[in-house]
Amino acid sequence: MYERILVPIDGSAPSSRGLQEAVAIGKELGSRLLLLHIVDNFPMLLEMAPAPAYAQTLALMRERGEEVLAKARSTVLAAGVEADTKLHDIQQETVADAILEQARQGNCQLIVMGTHGRRGMKRLALGSDAELVLRASPVPVLLVREKDQEG
Repeated sequence: MYERILVPIDGSAPSSRGLQEAVAIGKELGSRLLLLHIVDNFPMLLEMAPAPAYAQTLALMRERGEEVLAKARSTVLAAGVEADTKLHDIQQETVADAILEQARQGNCQLIVMGTHGRRGMKRLALGSDAELVLRASPVPVLLVREKDQEG
């Protein structure tokens, strides 16, 4: 049913919950996961960072992304699920567009991603990549909210 599952991860608690769900689905169905970390360097371009600082910051962002991917891949493999990783740089496209494009390129039949579950003014101010993916995705999307702090 879902031979390939795209799992966008950023190292946050919600993305870790999304990864947990994707692993459970992958284990049950024998799916292969595509772990995706997006390096969005557009905010740095807006700040007009000097070239050396820009290059150094971008290298650190990529390094952190590789660490997030390696840790997630270890978790997935330890659970007995197969996984590939992809670090993807963007500059002028949205995170949501990048996720959708990677789902197409990776022939994924499902996207599983964590969401902060923001509402009201926080969602309005910060936006929601998860909501944009959900609205535009040609394949099913499973959004996983972070567990409540109290529960």
